[in-house]
Amino acid sequence: MAGIAPYNFPAMIPLWMYPLAITLGNTYVLKPSERVAGTSELMIDLLKESGVPDGVVNVVQGGRDTVTQICTHKDIKGVSFVGANEAGEYIYTTASAHGKRAQVNMGAKNHAIVMPDADKNDAINAVIGACFGSTGQRCMALSVIIMVGDSAQWIPEIVEKTKTLTVGSGWDNPDVTPLQSAEHKAKVERLIEDGAKNCELLLDGRGV
Repeated sequence: MAGIAPYNFPAMIPLWMYPLAITLGNTYVLKPSERVAGTSELMIDLLKESGVPDGVVNVVQGGRDTVTQICTHKDIKGVSFVGANEAGEYIYTTASAHGKRAQVNMGAKNHAIVMPDADKNDAINAVIGACFGSTGQRCMALSVIIMVGDSAQWIPEIVEKTKTLTVGSGWDNPDVTPLQSAEHKAKVERLIEDGAKNCELLLDGRGV
């Protein structure tokens, strides 16, 4: 069996994959995101220390060519993937065409509806945590929030509380850490700019 994992949870998502597969008697090939290659290497070292025999869980590094090889290799019977839509559609199509089982979890984004009878402080804290946790780089991040009725009056408080979040490198445990690449940051800034053209921008996080 094989797994293709994203950058945003380089330990957690592989741990959804190969423990189940090897428990059921399979060997495993893991391809981590090339953006976070080191985490999986550390995990393999820990597996070896725990007594898992060499060759039971294997790591291959690389990009699209490596993904294609996983999806077409005759010895791999199934592929599991978590990540973005474009890659997931390619993996599902390619793996299925080569007779493999394909489990593809793609491009999820959460939406929230805040009702007027919600506990105000809990709702505000939950919205801020969901929006900015992991710097929004997770499927639980809120990209759309619908404030129903009187809950819309809480928006200024959400803005003010968001202004108190700390931003930093990650070493000093700030609330908001860097995005995973300069390219990703540029994409986020383009989305903010597009939004600002079509609606009122209440808080601008650019230029930090």
